[in-house]
Amino acid sequence: MVLKILGTAVAIWLAFIVIGALFKVVWIALVIGAVVFVGAAAYSAVKGRSRRSLGS
Repeated sequence: MVLKILGTAVAIWLAFIVIGALFKVVWIALVIGAVVFVGAAAYSAVKGRSRRSLGS
């Protein structure tokens, strides 16, 4: 009975470790994606503004 309880506790603990690692990876990917998105938006805004002023 004690081994069953310990086994369940270890399984739950390992599940929390895996879920925590997944959230950490997803958080890092979200931050990188946001930085790339803001950089691309800023680049296209600057490039679009200079193109309009030169072309007109």
